[in-house]
Amino acid sequence: MEIAENAALVVVDVQKGFDEAGFWGPRNNPEADDNIASLIDVWQATARPVVFVRHDSRKPESPLRTGYEGNDFKEYVERRRGKGVGGVELLVTKTVNSAFYGTPDLDAWLKGEAISQFVVAGIQTNMCVETTARMGGNLGYDVVVAYDATHTFDLEGPFGWRRSADEVAQASAVSLHGGGFARVVATKEVVDAAG
Repeated sequence: MEIAENAALVVVDVQKGFDEAGFWGPRNNPEADDNIASLIDVWQATARPVVFVRHDSRKPESPLRTGYEGNDFKEYVERRRGKGVGGVELLVTKTVNSAFYGTPDLDAWLKGEAISQFVVAGIQTNMCVETTARMGGNLGYDVVVAYDATHTFDLEGPFGWRRSADEVAQASAVSLHGGGFARVVATKEVVDAAG
Protein backbone atom coordinates (compact mmCIF):
# COMPACT_ATOMS: atom_id res chain seq x y z
CA MET A 1 0.00 0.00 0.00
CA GLU A 2 1.19 3.52 -0.78
CA ILE A 3 0.42 6.54 1.36
CA ALA A 4 1.13 9.83 -0.40
CA GLU A 5 3.55 12.30 1.19
CA ASN A 6 0.68 14.78 1.51
CA ALA A 7 -2.14 12.33 2.24
CA ALA A 8 -4.53 13.75 4.83
CA LEU A 9 -5.73 11.90 7.92
CA VAL A 10 -9.40 12.66 8.57
CA VAL A 11 -10.24 11.96 12.22
CA VAL A 12 -14.02 11.84 12.46
CA ASP A 13 -16.02 12.67 15.61
CA VAL A 14 -13.70 11.24 18.28
CA GLN A 15 -15.75 12.94 20.99
CA LYS A 16 -16.39 12.28 24.68
CA GLY A 17 -20.12 11.89 24.13
CA PHE A 18 -19.55 8.54 22.41
CA ASP A 19 -18.36 7.12 25.75
CA GLU A 20 -21.90 7.43 27.15
CA ALA A 21 -22.85 3.77 26.81
CA GLY A 22 -26.30 4.35 28.31
CA PHE A 23 -27.20 6.48 25.30
CA TRP A 24 -25.55 4.50 22.48
CA GLY A 25 -25.64 0.89 23.72
CA PRO A 26 -23.01 -1.82 23.23
CA ARG A 27 -20.02 -0.95 21.05
CA ASN A 28 -17.35 -2.95 19.28
CA ASN A 29 -13.58 -2.68 18.87
CA PRO A 30 -12.18 -1.45 22.19
CA GLU A 31 -8.79 -1.00 20.43
CA ALA A 32 -10.14 1.78 18.19
CA ASP A 33 -8.89 4.63 20.37
CA ASP A 34 -5.32 3.27 20.53
CA ASN A 35 -5.34 2.80 16.76
CA ILE A 36 -6.67 6.32 16.14
CA ALA A 37 -3.95 7.73 18.42
CA SER A 38 -1.24 5.80 16.54
CA LEU A 39 -2.45 7.20 13.20
CA ILE A 40 -2.43 10.78 14.50
CA ASP A 41 1.08 10.23 15.91
CA VAL A 42 2.43 8.96 12.57
CA TRP A 43 0.76 11.75 10.60
CA GLN A 44 2.13 14.41 12.92
CA ALA A 45 5.62 12.88 13.01
CA THR A 46 5.77 12.86 9.20
CA ALA A 47 4.33 16.40 8.84
CA ARG A 48 1.27 15.18 6.94
CA PRO A 49 -2.00 17.12 7.21
CA VAL A 50 -4.54 16.12 9.87
CA VAL A 51 -8.21 17.07 9.70
CA PHE A 52 -10.10 16.88 12.99
CA VAL A 53 -13.86 16.65 12.47
CA ARG A 54 -16.34 17.44 15.25
CA HIS A 55 -20.06 16.70 15.18
CA ASP A 56 -22.08 19.57 16.65
CA SER A 57 -25.44 17.87 17.13
CA ARG A 58 -28.57 20.00 16.99
CA LYS A 59 -30.57 17.39 18.91
CA PRO A 60 -31.13 18.57 22.50
CA GLU A 61 -30.81 15.02 23.92
CA SER A 62 -27.61 14.13 22.04
CA PRO A 63 -24.38 13.64 24.01
CA LEU A 64 -22.69 15.44 21.06
CA ARG A 65 -24.73 18.65 21.38
CA THR A 66 -22.87 21.94 21.51
CA GLY A 67 -22.36 23.38 24.98
CA TYR A 68 -22.25 19.90 26.56
CA GLU A 69 -18.95 18.27 27.58
CA GLY A 70 -19.69 15.29 25.32
CA ASN A 71 -19.18 17.60 22.34
CA ASP A 72 -15.47 17.93 23.25
CA PHE A 73 -12.83 15.75 21.64
CA LYS A 74 -11.66 12.80 23.71
CA GLU A 75 -8.66 13.71 25.86
CA TYR A 76 -6.09 11.79 23.80
CA VAL A 77 -7.19 13.65 20.65
CA GLU A 78 -7.27 17.06 22.35
CA ARG A 79 -3.72 16.48 23.70
CA ARG A 80 -2.47 15.84 20.16
CA ARG A 81 -4.11 18.78 18.43
CA GLY A 82 -1.60 21.38 17.32
CA LYS A 83 1.37 19.07 17.95
CA GLY A 84 2.32 18.24 14.35
CA VAL A 85 5.89 18.81 13.22
CA GLY A 86 5.30 21.56 10.67
CA GLY A 87 2.24 19.75 9.35
CA VAL A 88 -1.01 21.39 8.38
CA GLU A 89 -4.04 20.95 10.64
CA LEU A 90 -7.70 21.73 10.03
CA LEU A 91 -10.80 21.68 12.23
CA VAL A 92 -14.08 20.93 10.46
CA THR A 93 -17.39 21.19 12.31
CA LYS A 94 -20.57 19.59 10.99
CA THR A 95 -24.17 18.84 11.90
CA VAL A 96 -24.74 15.94 9.47
CA ASN A 97 -23.02 12.62 8.71
CA SER A 98 -20.53 13.77 6.09
CA ALA A 99 -17.41 15.82 6.83
CA PHE A 100 -17.87 17.16 3.30
CA TYR A 101 -20.95 19.08 4.52
CA GLY A 102 -19.08 20.91 7.25
CA THR A 103 -17.34 24.22 7.87
CA PRO A 104 -14.93 25.02 6.36
CA ASP A 105 -15.58 23.20 3.06
CA LEU A 106 -13.43 20.04 3.21
CA ASP A 107 -13.48 19.40 -0.54
CA ALA A 108 -12.31 22.96 -1.32
CA TRP A 109 -9.60 22.72 1.35
CA LEU A 110 -8.28 19.36 0.08
CA LYS A 111 -8.22 20.65 -3.49
CA GLY A 112 -6.53 23.88 -2.36
CA GLU A 113 -3.81 21.82 -0.68
CA ALA A 114 -3.49 19.57 -3.78
CA ILE A 115 -4.44 16.51 -1.67
CA SER A 116 -5.87 13.59 -3.65
CA GLN A 117 -5.65 10.83 -0.99
CA PHE A 118 -6.99 10.66 2.55
CA VAL A 119 -7.26 8.10 5.33
CA VAL A 120 -10.39 8.04 7.49
CA ALA A 121 -10.58 6.94 11.12
CA GLY A 122 -13.05 7.68 13.91
CA ILE A 123 -16.61 7.15 15.06
CA GLN A 124 -19.04 5.67 13.96
CA THR A 125 -17.90 3.14 11.36
CA ASN A 126 -21.28 2.93 9.61
CA MET A 127 -22.35 6.53 10.05
CA CYS A 128 -20.00 9.51 9.72
CA VAL A 129 -16.90 7.49 8.81
CA GLU A 130 -18.75 5.61 6.06
CA THR A 131 -20.59 8.68 4.76
CA THR A 132 -17.38 10.72 4.58
CA ALA A 133 -15.59 7.85 2.81
CA ARG A 134 -18.44 7.37 0.32
CA MET A 135 -18.57 11.05 -0.56
CA GLY A 136 -14.79 11.16 -0.87
CA GLY A 137 -14.93 8.27 -3.31
CA ASN A 138 -17.72 9.97 -5.28
CA LEU A 139 -15.66 13.15 -5.45
CA GLY A 140 -12.70 11.27 -6.93
CA TYR A 141 -10.39 10.99 -3.93
CA ASP A 142 -8.29 7.91 -3.19
CA VAL A 143 -9.93 6.99 0.12
CA VAL A 144 -8.49 4.56 2.66
CA VAL A 145 -10.48 3.50 5.73
CA ALA A 146 -8.46 2.25 8.70
CA TYR A 147 -11.13 -0.24 9.77
CA ASP A 148 -9.80 -1.08 13.24
CA ALA A 149 -9.37 2.65 13.97
CA THR A 150 -13.17 2.96 13.93
CA HIS A 151 -15.99 1.65 16.08
CA THR A 152 -19.75 1.65 16.19
CA PHE A 153 -22.73 0.45 18.23
CA ASP A 154 -25.47 -2.16 18.04
CA LEU A 155 -28.26 -0.96 15.76
CA GLU A 156 -31.91 -1.69 15.09
CA GLY A 157 -33.28 -1.22 11.59
CA PRO A 158 -36.53 -2.02 9.77
CA PHE A 159 -38.66 -5.11 10.41
CA GLY A 160 -37.27 -5.42 13.94
CA TRP A 161 -33.87 -6.43 12.56
CA ARG A 162 -31.10 -5.95 15.10
CA ARG A 163 -27.42 -6.21 14.30
CA SER A 164 -24.47 -6.23 16.67
CA ALA A 165 -21.85 -3.50 16.38
CA ASP A 166 -19.45 -6.02 14.81
CA GLU A 167 -22.04 -7.03 12.20
CA VAL A 168 -22.86 -3.40 11.43
CA ALA A 169 -19.16 -2.48 11.09
CA GLN A 170 -18.44 -5.48 8.86
CA ALA A 171 -21.40 -4.67 6.60
CA SER A 172 -20.14 -1.09 6.33
CA ALA A 173 -16.63 -2.28 5.42
CA VAL A 174 -17.96 -4.73 2.81
CA SER A 175 -20.12 -2.01 1.26
CA LEU A 176 -17.29 0.54 1.12
CA HIS A 177 -14.58 -1.83 -0.10
CA GLY A 178 -16.71 -4.09 -2.30
CA GLY A 179 -18.53 -1.08 -3.75
CA GLY A 180 -15.29 0.63 -4.72
CA PHE A 181 -15.77 3.72 -2.56
CA ALA A 182 -12.63 3.11 -0.48
CA ARG A 183 -9.96 0.60 0.37
CA VAL A 184 -10.67 -0.82 3.82
CA VAL A 185 -7.47 -1.91 5.56
CA ALA A 186 -5.94 -2.48 9.00
CA THR A 187 -4.32 0.38 10.90
CA LYS A 188 -0.95 -1.42 10.96
CA GLU A 189 -0.89 -1.46 7.16
CA VAL A 190 -1.46 2.30 7.05
CA VAL A 191 1.07 3.05 9.81
CA ASP A 192 3.73 0.88 8.13
CA ALA A 193 3.16 2.59 4.77
CA ALA A 194 3.11 6.12 6.21
CA GLY A 195 6.00 5.81 8.68
